Amino acid sequence: MFRQINSKIEVFIAHPGGPFWKNKDEGAWSIPKGLIDAGENPLDAAKREFEEETSLNSDKLKSGSYFYLGEIQLKSGKTVKAWAFETYREETPKIKSNTFEMEWPPHSGQKQHFPEIDRAEFFELETAAKKLNPAQKEFLERLSRNN
Repeated sequence: MFRQINSKIEVFIAHPGGPFWKNKDEGAWSIPKGLIDAGENPLDAAKREFEEETSLNSDKLKSGSYFYLGEIQLKSGKTVKAWAFETYREETPKIKSNTFEMEWPPHSGQKQHFPEIDRAEFFELETAAKKLNPAQKEFLERLSRNN
């Protein structure tokens, strides 16, 4: 999701939740993303994952069409396909993420639930490039070229 404020593009990116990411900022943020279910259309998967991770319905927020930003490969070997859409919203929407369970503290035998995303915000492209996972910066360049 992106918006244009005073002729500047701002992108909506997410900070991962959980204790591992708690004190990490630069290079830790990501576009909301997830796995494509068997037989699922990739754009439908992107919209579903966006809503699961943020509680926001992209179809209700967008002004215009989705456009494909292509794919990139993460250091882990995973491939990420991304779509962009422009929103008309000027305020940053509040999110409510789905959760995951993990043993915490390590080796304690205790299970805790953490949000997949603990916060999401709009950032100008330059700031977003510093905050994003380095492999995902390419999506910002592609978005910038298309606007």
